[in-house]
Amino acid sequence: MATEDDNILPQNNSAEYNDESIIHLEDMEHIRLRPGMYIGKLGDGSSHDDGIYVLIKEVIDNAIDEFTSGFGKRIDMTINFAERKVSIRDYGRGIPLRMMVEAVSKLNTGAKYDSKVFQKSVGLNGVGTKAVNALSSWFKVQSFREGKTRVAEFAEGELVSDSGIIDFPQPDTPESTGTLVEFVPDPKLFGNYHFISEYVERRVWNYCYLNRGLSFYYNGKRYYSKNGLLDLLENNMEGEPLYPIIHIKDEDFEAAFTHVNGQNSDYYYSFVNGQHTTEGGTHQSAFREGYARVVKDFYNKKEFVPEDIRQGLVCALCVRIQEPVFEAQTKTKLGSTHLAPNNKDGSNDSPFLKTYVLDILKRHLDNYLHMHSDTAEALLEKIQRNEKERKDIAGIKKIAKESSRKASLNNSKLRDCHVHYNTNHERRLESTIFITEGLSASGSITKSRDVDTQAVFSLRGKPLNSVNLGKVDVYKNEEFNLLHNALDIDDGIENLRYNNVVIATDADVDGMHIRLLLLTFFLKFYPELVRTGHVYILQTPLFRVRNKQKTIYCYSDEERIEALNAISNPEITRFKGLGEISPDEFKGFINQDMRLDPVILHKDFDTKSVLLFYMGKNSIERRQFIMQNLRVEDDESIVVA
Repeated sequence: MATEDDNILPQNNSAEYNDESIIHLEDMEHIRLRPGMYIGKLGDGSSHDDGIYVLIKEVIDNAIDEFTSGFGKRIDMTINFAERKVSIRDYGRGIPLRMMVEAVSKLNTGAKYDSKVFQKSVGLNGVGTKAVNALSSWFKVQSFREGKTRVAEFAEGELVSDSGIIDFPQPDTPESTGTLVEFVPDPKLFGNYHFISEYVERRVWNYCYLNRGLSFYYNGKRYYSKNGLLDLLENNMEGEPLYPIIHIKDEDFEAAFTHVNGQNSDYYYSFVNGQHTTEGGTHQSAFREGYARVVKDFYNKKEFVPEDIRQGLVCALCVRIQEPVFEAQTKTKLGSTHLAPNNKDGSNDSPFLKTYVLDILKRHLDNYLHMHSDTAEALLEKIQRNEKERKDIAGIKKIAKESSRKASLNNSKLRDCHVHYNTNHERRLESTIFITEGLSASGSITKSRDVDTQAVFSLRGKPLNSVNLGKVDVYKNEEFNLLHNALDIDDGIENLRYNNVVIATDADVDGMHIRLLLLTFFLKFYPELVRTGHVYILQTPLFRVRNKQKTIYCYSDEERIEALNAISNPEITRFKGLGEISPDEFKGFINQDMRLDPVILHKDFDTKSVLLFYMGKNSIERRQFIMQNLRVEDDESIVVA
């Protein structure tokens, strides 16, 4: 019998290890061979953190660094969705012409190492634009400086043309300087990718919120923020604020925050030097701790617990520090503990980040609450409601956790994977859980999945409609209780175990109903899970069209018609459920090329009203809406009735 120890015994390897085994890779070759080290994951554009968006970010970060250094108040970006070409133009100082080619193609080359030139920059490692260059099938850079210009083009990171330094016959205006970067992400690496404009637009807005005075033009539309993080919170908040947004600005610190009802934990839009730190870090931890301490001291309530003070808090937070240390090249989590790096001798006389944030909150928040008694009263009432709710459900929550713990020991609903999102594993971004209906569907996925990164949770029939339920009902319902424990989101999404939460249901009426019931559950109790881009719908083929030579899987009627025209004497199979797809076939539908539709919340989306309309008790009104918008399918096409 094999034991656990067998996995660590030396394995016999017939390949020789000698001098020829030592391989040297040039800079661009290394980036193309190990892209995950530089941009996290590749992806096809379905996820907000896929590599194609990181490429855009890396170029814009350089333009933003010019703006924050006082050069250039405008950035232009266009995306040609058909050609998948991105063009970004800033009006800063422009890359120094003599070193321009090296600056975009040689690692460890760049001005970001000079802290006198870029004091509070996002990019500090001289990697960003090089990664964009290496991972693009076509890349062009042009710099404009002092009446001169230089243009260079690359293919897969290799230089193919260079104009050299030439005269730039344009008048001496602010628009005559700056840098233009154009690129097409390489389909050899990213596959059949696509840009989702909502993801790009969200990033553009964040740049504007964090850089007041910046005019950002994206595909001809101007984006501009007058009030910074205050605008961010007003435009992205779920529900009405319980009191006017508190907005604090103090040198390199800015925060805007308030409380809302119906949120299970505190939620943050956090940034460092303009970088969206989606996984938080030391600055966010410092704010959470400092906020709870200041509020507790203000009310002189030592018995208050931090969770009651913070529940329902929504906050936009930004700090600017010198040479920030992030936990990965993708810069989604801050690791710095001080405002500035260590001295050359290893000492550090720079203030602790935690102390810096706490001191600011002590001065500004305490003063604000003393001056605004209405806000102080509303906040106190919210904390007391949180405390009462916590105590009311404490007993049933304890029982539910014990029952879920017992059930999870012998839980046939969850077939877990080895790699989880809340770890430091290099494949953590790939961690995925498929939520399926019934044992037959989960059986096919379970046999086809990657056991390292893909888990399966099997529902038993249709879950409850939770639109009118309370949190107590979630703990009482075994299925919901097991599900949110599997995800580990009971106390917020900081400990989320899977980066991708994928709803995988049949492409029929029952499957759509289950999909809506699950979305209702997430939007009602864990909206931050959806808001942060972790929830997806799995698209599986509706038809298989094949003959003896070729097989085509079709995800729509349009694709079915195209396949019928491409194959002679075809045989057509209509998949009515996921359980009808064999495990061998399913492997192709849940691998790196799987089709995922992200669930995106637009900034003007009214979650509460939408849920009540589609999932509430207004059956007659909803029936009228359905009849007026009914779509009827025939054998040839889809006709709108």
